[in-house]
Amino acid sequence: MAASPSTARAINDRLALRLLQQEGPLTAGQLKALTGLSRPSVADLVERLQDAGLVRVVGETGDRRRGPNARLYGIVADLAHLAALDVRTHSVAVVVADLLGATLAEADLPIGSDTATEAAVERAAALLERTAEEAGALRLHSVGIGAPGLVTPGTGELRDTTGLPAWHRRLVAALHERLPATVLVENETNLAALAEQRLGAARGQDTFVLLWLGHGVGAAVVLDGKLRRGASGGAGEIGFLPVPGTSRLPSALGCEGGFHSLVGSAGIAELAEEYGVSALAAAQEPPAAALVRAAVETVGTAGTAEGRGASEERGAATPGYKAADTFLGVLADRLAVGAAAVGAVLDPGRIVLAGEVGHAGGPALAARVEARLAAMSPLHTEVRAGTLGGTAVLRGALLTARDAAQDELFAPEPN
Repeated sequence: MAASPSTARAINDRLALRLLQQEGPLTAGQLKALTGLSRPSVADLVERLQDAGLVRVVGETGDRRRGPNARLYGIVADLAHLAALDVRTHSVAVVVADLLGATLAEADLPIGSDTATEAAVERAAALLERTAEEAGALRLHSVGIGAPGLVTPGTGELRDTTGLPAWHRRLVAALHERLPATVLVENETNLAALAEQRLGAARGQDTFVLLWLGHGVGAAVVLDGKLRRGASGGAGEIGFLPVPGTSRLPSALGCEGGFHSLVGSAGIAELAEEYGVSALAAAQEPPAAALVRAAVETVGTAGTAEGRGASEERGAATPGYKAADTFLGVLADRLAVGAAAVGAVLDPGRIVLAGEVGHAGGPALAARVEARLAAMSPLHTEVRAGTLGGTAVLRGALLTARDAAQDELFAPEPN
């Protein structure tokens, strides 16, 4: 059955808005070419969107032609303001942006483990409010929150998780109470996967697994273009995966003894100490990431397939080369154990090593893991280093907030 004229107009309007969001400002002629609509239809569409306050003229093309085709139309970016929070165990980071995702203000705040729950909630909420005020955002439309722990599918509720501070759950509830905005919470690793898929190492991939390597370890599973959360939101809790090389099995109360013990920050620090690798952590860089980065810098390009041979001969004379090379090799072995288990069950085709540690390891560590994985499994799996580092969670939260705002503001009108 053919769509009614009003429904067709609404669908075309939404298509044009999506194109303007993805491509940036466009002329009427470019909109005609991209949508396949007639020139009169595009002219009517542009007029409707301008009357609705969604689109405005933002400039002109470089050619010297006159008329509406030379005008550049863009989305009204200040139509809505968005915020994103990355809630960590001992800190919170905030960014406020416009409807197109351009950053207007950002801030972060440490929150010590000795801070009382209500005090921690107040400090985090106040940080968001101050940052929004600094950005000139008098009213936030949507707020995306990335947090460790399990998020219940359907309800979006952050569950009470052993080992995580109570202020995490209370903060989400407090923001629902204090803000007129739509507040969305998602597991941090899932948000990192969204960001790497849209902006980073998984761009264009409909099926992949992201391993988050930070203080702890987690995984996000994307299959056939959809994020898979599992029945209880626990898909990807790979830190609990029983693996060889640990002294005991994990339990329902903690992941010590699981994959977390091999590649969590404490396990990496112990491994580095064992092989004599040391590093001075840069500001805001976790110690485990600094250790991996130092090892990669010492080894140089010898960790990649292209760099072996001559680089190894030169590097052998570099102080600390052997220790760094062995450290990276053992770490790659450990990562391959978890990656092989994921690959055997899901066959994702690509695994992204994300988080601060994955970013610090870069292509050198990823290449080592891929080589070891190839020797362990008949399934071909690419391994890539995440490109967004520790910012992936915040970027994913902002993308979630932006999608929610645009879905509402750009929604076709009902018949």
